[in-house]
Amino acid sequence: MGILKLKGIVIAEHNMGDYDKMITLLTPNGKIGCAAKGARRPKSMLMAATQFLCFGDYLIYQGVNSYNINSCEVNEVFYNLRIDLDKLQYASHITKIINDVTDENQNTYKILQLFLNTLYVLSETDKNMDLSMAIFKLKLMCLLGFTPIIDKCSNCKKSDLHLNHFSFKDNGLKCEDCSKQDKGAVEISDATMNSIKYIVLAPPKKLFSFNLSENGIKELEIISKLYLNEKLDKEYKMDKLF
Repeated sequence: MGILKLKGIVIAEHNMGDYDKMITLLTPNGKIGCAAKGARRPKSMLMAATQFLCFGDYLIYQGVNSYNINSCEVNEVFYNLRIDLDKLQYASHITKIINDVTDENQNTYKILQLFLNTLYVLSETDKNMDLSMAIFKLKLMCLLGFTPIIDKCSNCKKSDLHLNHFSFKDNGLKCEDCSKQDKGAVEISDATMNSIKYIVLAPPKKLFSFNLSENGIKELEIISKLYLNEKLDKEYKMDKLF
């Protein structure tokens, strides 16, 4: 019986039987379902390790019908998300998207990195949560292969023009003249345009290191929301927890 050691974060949990749990871990190599026997017993060593959004180093082994958790060294539980309903709502919304775009046996290292960085920002900082959500969505689209065109007009391909619109039809920034023929293009400020460029190009550790005005946040929020919904062909809405 081989034992695997892997890093992962719990993105779903379900009760099973009287004391057991079935959890879904997002790892650098995709999602994996694991049974946690006795995890719901009051003194179980697996109780903390099988909670929603727990990140740790898991030892698992393959049983007859599924993988089973042998033990776990917990690294982070994002405690502040658990005691703040607003933050938990945003984290749950992000997790729902993550669950939809990941699968088994998939290289999800960069997605996991983005997920953890976003959760950290939500949990440990006072950064505007709508801005954090917008940054997450747009960067996720880049990781999934939907990187918007930012260095030239997405229609005429000229790079020496003022790109003051975002086109969902042509997947990127668009100049004034070309936007007149694109009814779905959204006019954006220079600050929002620069933010989009920054999100596309920024390294993971510096992704969230900028701020926007209230109007800029609203613009970026609209762009990222519509872009994600269109590319994933699904309308994501923030669900109420209770």
